[in-house]
Amino acid sequence: METQTHKPHRPAQSGSKAEKKGKGKQKTGFNEKAFAPKSGRRADRQARRNVERDEARLHVPLVNRTPDDEPPPVIIAIVGPPGVGKTTLLKSLVRRYAKQTLSEAKGPITVVAGKKRRLTFIECNSDLNSMIDIGKVADLVLLMIDGSYGFEMETFEFLNILQAHGFPKVIGILTHLDLIKKQATLRATKKLLKRRFWNEIYQGAKLFYLSGVLNGRYPDTEILNLSRFISVMKFRPLVFRNTHPYLLADRIEDLTPREEIRTSKGRCDRTVTLYGYLRGTNLRQSTKVHIPGVGDMDIKTVTKLGDPCPLPDADSEKRRKLSEKKKLLVHAPMSDVGGVMYDKDAVWINVPGNFTRGATDVPHGEGERMVIDLQDVDETLEETVARSNIRLFGSSSNPLTIDTRHHNRENSYGDDDAEEDEDVSQSDSEFEEEGEVFSEDEQDDEGSDEEDKQFRTGSLNTGRHAARTIVRSTHGFSSTEKEEGDVAFADSDSELGLSDDEGRGRAGEVMYADDEKEISSDDEEEFDEDNEDNVPAWKSGLAAKASAAFEELNRRKRRKDWVAMIYSSSLSPEQIANGADTPGVKPDEMDDDFFRVNSSGATDQDDLDMTKEALSLGALREWEDEGVLDSLRTLFITGDTDGGEADQEMNAHENPEGADLVDLESRKVQPAPTEFEGIDAETRALIEGYRPGTYVRIELASVACEFIEHFDPCYPIIIGGLLAAEERMGYLQVRIKRHRWFARTLKTNDPLIFSLGWRRFQSVPIYSLDDHSIRMRMLKYTPEHMHCYASFYGPVALPNTGFCAFNALSGETVAFRVSATGVVLDIDRSTKIVKKLKLTGVPFKIFKNTAFIRHMFTSALEVAKFEGASIRTVSGIRGQVKKALNKPEGAFRATFEDKVLMSDIIFLRAWYSIQPRKFYNPVTSLLLSDKSRWSGMRLTGQIRRDEGLKTPLAVNSTYKPIERPTRRFNTLKVPKKLQAALPYASKPKLMKPQSKQTYMQKRAIVLEPEEKKAIALLQQIRALRKDQIVRRREKQQVRKETHRKKIQKDEAKDAEKEREKKKVYMRAAGMKSKREADVEEGRSRKRRKT
Repeated sequence: METQTHKPHRPAQSGSKAEKKGKGKQKTGFNEKAFAPKSGRRADRQARRNVERDEARLHVPLVNRTPDDEPPPVIIAIVGPPGVGKTTLLKSLVRRYAKQTLSEAKGPITVVAGKKRRLTFIECNSDLNSMIDIGKVADLVLLMIDGSYGFEMETFEFLNILQAHGFPKVIGILTHLDLIKKQATLRATKKLLKRRFWNEIYQGAKLFYLSGVLNGRYPDTEILNLSRFISVMKFRPLVFRNTHPYLLADRIEDLTPREEIRTSKGRCDRTVTLYGYLRGTNLRQSTKVHIPGVGDMDIKTVTKLGDPCPLPDADSEKRRKLSEKKKLLVHAPMSDVGGVMYDKDAVWINVPGNFTRGATDVPHGEGERMVIDLQDVDETLEETVARSNIRLFGSSSNPLTIDTRHHNRENSYGDDDAEEDEDVSQSDSEFEEEGEVFSEDEQDDEGSDEEDKQFRTGSLNTGRHAARTIVRSTHGFSSTEKEEGDVAFADSDSELGLSDDEGRGRAGEVMYADDEKEISSDDEEEFDEDNEDNVPAWKSGLAAKASAAFEELNRRKRRKDWVAMIYSSSLSPEQIANGADTPGVKPDEMDDDFFRVNSSGATDQDDLDMTKEALSLGALREWEDEGVLDSLRTLFITGDTDGGEADQEMNAHENPEGADLVDLESRKVQPAPTEFEGIDAETRALIEGYRPGTYVRIELASVACEFIEHFDPCYPIIIGGLLAAEERMGYLQVRIKRHRWFARTLKTNDPLIFSLGWRRFQSVPIYSLDDHSIRMRMLKYTPEHMHCYASFYGPVALPNTGFCAFNALSGETVAFRVSATGVVLDIDRSTKIVKKLKLTGVPFKIFKNTAFIRHMFTSALEVAKFEGASIRTVSGIRGQVKKALNKPEGAFRATFEDKVLMSDIIFLRAWYSIQPRKFYNPVTSLLLSDKSRWSGMRLTGQIRRDEGLKTPLAVNSTYKPIERPTRRFNTLKVPKKLQAALPYASKPKLMKPQSKQTYMQKRAIVLEPEEKKAIALLQQIRALRKDQIVRRREKQQVRKETHRKKIQKDEAKDAEKEREKKKVYMRAAGMKSKREADVEEGRSRKRRKT
């Protein structure tokens, strides 16, 4: 049966059915009324908030000085408290990138992560000095947190250090999560730690979770996810690192002579070389550097070395992924990689267990291969050279030999240059007379060595004036060949058995000669004259060609005299100032890239006054020519460089005085990359410095011997370049705020340890506050929750440089160690810091509005300094200091706006200028054996506590009870005339006491017997009443005490019952909420074991 086809349903488009179905549908589209703001004020706030949020996303554009062709490795610091798993993570990441397992990870470890990226891993220990140094150079921080414990104090301290020194990228890593067995607790812990991490970094910061450890490493999947995130991360340049050259040393060597160390018993200064990748900006050899923990150093030499961990070459660029051979490359001199480890003065080769040299199936490490190669050597290098045969020509029958007598005689010569030249000439003549054979190659080697020595000394144009004639012995030829000159000459270098490269090398070797004069013997001159006709064409004029090539090489290597090229003069500035004549310069010798000033002869004494410029109309009309103006436009950076032929012509404009003639020539703007074309790498490095990404070797002299003796690869060594302004000392003004987590208040003149720039040092700050823009008033303590100013003495840092301060760097401190943070405002600030000074005195003689004051000053000189100063009394009467009195010493006359009393205290408010103390104590933690126990200047109280001394008590400093006698004031006396004029309400109502007894006081009272009995009865009744009241109160007090005890017992019982009720209620409420949570999450209600 065929399948039946059904027609598709077509809904009605019109009619009653379509209208009935369309009634319930709502219109689609944006309803403006539904989303309109209810109030205009709220809409304005919302719009402002959106604009501010968009502006907050914007950043100041910074120039990234990192080269794109060969960028330096990215520094990834692994930071965390002890026992959190830093070393395990480091070994896991190195295993991921280099396929090698490190037995001991110390110092920086560099691996290749991609075609254009290398990574340098370094583990940061828990020392605060190391955390400060790592925070200044790290590009990415892997912040490790113990998930089973939570955040620790070191984590928060490191984050605050990062905030002060430019915040790099931070990735959080939670470890030890396998210790939490319950899934609900694990989820709650992750959520809680993530929220706290976001509060410290930013909302949405990346947080990785490492579940457990397998075979001594973290799971490969989790490490793979972390490495992928690291490989695609982009880094924003930080301002401080973008303006300073620096490097993280991955290797250190001590070049001090062993004999000097032995004679000084190891206490002499050392010569140290440090190796590392250069970062930041270009490093010049004249730059002064600072090693945190050691001090400021001067660079002796900087040498560019080959990259120990190079990026993949062009062959591997064709592939999508790196080859396995490139992945195996790892550079970690301080760690044990392949059995080889570099120490400060030795190279250690570790061969664990036993191995067989013949076993080829067992892979050997780098150290094992080095040991096997050393064991395979059968003879020394001297024996190998002695057995070798060197033939000068391919057709030579006998090889070249070295005479031992000449060798011994040559060794006895001195080292001075003059003596060496004489000895060389004598030895050459002896070679000719005795017929001995001397190797040409050895002569060339000596010449090249001497020329290298000349270039090292820095002398210019110290080469030979003429080419050296090579002296060859004729001992190998027959007598007939000597007489007839039938020497077999080759027609080309190829017939001599030399390739083109070798021929060029020989030509170069001839030019690097060792003596300065041409040396030739009579026999050889006769030999050359006799056989001049038989010499081939290519051999003719070799001396002239060699001389010309040598002069050309010297001309290229000679440094250009820019002063002579620019000013057409070789005179020194002193000679020019003394009026020496400048030698003329020919027009064809002029360089086309510079302006020329041609002297027109000596100046006449009758010249015009040079301070008044004499102008002529003819000279001014010349500037109306458009051609002249167009020719000048190209000489400025704002001009058009694409001008026509008129811009290329030379225009001469004569000065009206006739003194000078200025030749203006258009100069083409050259792009920056082509400025150093044709210059060798060494000259370019002298001009612009060594570029970032270069692997350099820095040699430092006069380094403290403790740096080498107590070297520990677990502590990072940073060489930070200093700018010219940062090399001097001065007063710094900073804005500082005490950290809200630091327990104590900071006090003026208490020492603080600052981490500013590359340096860590201790100084004594003075805190101050701007007093209404009038004066900088000193503060004894830092204010609470508020910024203030601080001034201290130390190395100068550029404004806007962040810093953090510490009271102590010891790891024994339990509390939060970051005392304060701030930023540099100004250097060598001239604003004075003033301190309030209050002087008090008392009057000893009072006139109407004048009084004599004493006990305020000690001499008339002090009074003279304060003449005219305003004073006031405690009651508010203002006055002024007038003149000093003869007696007593220090007393003065003062006038007041009202009459003062003898009991008044007069005080003078003044401001006393203070200056910070010149105290600078660098933190030299790397010079200690225990680098975490550096201690600087201590407070007096700390010294007394450490030494067990008691605080001395001064007699005047002890507190005494204050005894204030009652003051008796005289009554107000109003004259009678004034009383009569006053109204009654204002008249004094004071009555005098009665001096005589009144009548009622004088009279005597005699009682009757009945009155006496009545009074006695009333007294007895009152006594009984008093006794009853006393007994009644005692009984009432006993009843109250009993009732109070009963009430207390009842209240205790009620409180116990209430406590039990609360326990029952809270238990039921907790079980109810737990059941509701279980129902919502869809889990079973059975209790699971933790």
